[in-house]
Amino acid sequence: MSARVVVVGSGMAATRLVEELLARDTGARITVLGDEPHAPYNRILLSALLEGTHRADALTLRGLEWYADRGVDLRTGARVLEVDRDAREVGLVDGTRLGYDRLVLATGSIPTLPPVRGLVGMDGRLDERVHAFRSLDDALRLSRAAASARRAVVVGGGLLGLQVARALGVRGLDVEVVEGGDHLLRSQVGAPAGAILARDLRRLGTAVYTGTRAVRLTPAGLVLDHGYTLGTDLVVLTAGGRPSVALARSAGLAVRRGVVVDARLRTSDPRVHAIGDCAQRGDRTTGFVAPAWEQAGVLAEVLAHELAGAGGAAGGADPRPGRTLPAYEGSRTVARLRATDLDVAVLGEPETAEGEVVELTNPVAGSHRRLVVRDGVLVAATLVGDLSRIGLLTQYYDRGTVLSPGEPGALLRGERPGAGATPSAASLPDDAEVCACAGVSAGRVRACGSLEQVRDTTRATAGCGGCAPAVRQLLATRPSTTLEGTRA
Repeated sequence: MSARVVVVGSGMAATRLVEELLARDTGARITVLGDEPHAPYNRILLSALLEGTHRADALTLRGLEWYADRGVDLRTGARVLEVDRDAREVGLVDGTRLGYDRLVLATGSIPTLPPVRGLVGMDGRLDERVHAFRSLDDALRLSRAAASARRAVVVGGGLLGLQVARALGVRGLDVEVVEGGDHLLRSQVGAPAGAILARDLRRLGTAVYTGTRAVRLTPAGLVLDHGYTLGTDLVVLTAGGRPSVALARSAGLAVRRGVVVDARLRTSDPRVHAIGDCAQRGDRTTGFVAPAWEQAGVLAEVLAHELAGAGGAAGGADPRPGRTLPAYEGSRTVARLRATDLDVAVLGEPETAEGEVVELTNPVAGSHRRLVVRDGVLVAATLVGDLSRIGLLTQYYDRGTVLSPGEPGALLRGERPGAGATPSAASLPDDAEVCACAGVSAGRVRACGSLEQVRDTTRATAGCGGCAPAVRQLLATRPSTTLEGTRA
């Protein structure tokens, strides 16, 4: 009898896991339970939907037909109420109960309301001016409201907040950003980079208030802690989110900030796994797509190995002799800001990484670059305002390339010593990584015959979209004879 794999959640981590399981031909009966009414979609591109550059259907990762054609039972609008670990069943709010041999929690994260009085009325409902920005329905609702609004305040100056602010600004609204920290993107970059971003936003017509917090929403607008009131038609909450762990906690699984997992993404119950934003490995949770997809790949391999045994029995050993189970020990962080006229990329943790710092700031040009080098190896980087060298730096970061003493400074100035100008994507070696989200190399892109084939077979460009220019360049420079030979 085929093993039953039930996945709770239908986001980007869950979708990747299903793809990876199908690629391994495990023979498992896969059921995906998504509480949203939509087919799985790319959450990173919600700001593009709000901006108006993408339609809602363009965000779909895999359509309903894709799941049906592959025998995967995708259930939308299916909210899980409980996990019965003794019976190995999940119970849905509609009374349905589904048995499992392996359960995967991919429940993501949920927004949290900041401590601002007046957001919620006496009837328990949000003020009609207040919007969250986590789901497709949130984005569609905000887009409709923005059509008749003139002013908006975005609470939160992180990656999501800046994306929303720029999207609303592009639509012609007067936008103001309120950030409680002393500078923008304080979780990813230092004060000099944050100052560059604030300057760029102001240049683009967006007011920025840092070091201040919203404390009360009144009919006149949003009141800040120093007493100033921002008149507004819309208040968008992008500050604050936490892993969704209520289901895991009620099931008696080990939970800290996230659902605690080991190197094989197992929870405290070896038949239950967790991946994506809800999972915690060591002392870290992640809110980025690249680690979530890496976790999905590791878990798919683990499940393929374990389910190869009789009946999908639980256990740590690989039932097939001579095979070693993969392990997930924590991902490198690659963050990209997807916002019109704002260019930011962060490799690793440049504000806390140990090493020697090479830094170049040009506030007049609106650029800031910071490299952290340890024992000659690039361990972290920040690039603001100029991403022309992001591909080369990511390649060095991934490979652990040992740099010469003068090379970090030369990289920030524009060229690698003795190597001429920074190479274009077309000249990258086949093993150079092009898509950080999906871990796709230049060679895998070159093996495809079209952008659609790249997306379908590798998932490159399906994450943050930052690799799209490089992918298009690689496809455009392929020999026509090779292109014909690999066309799907």
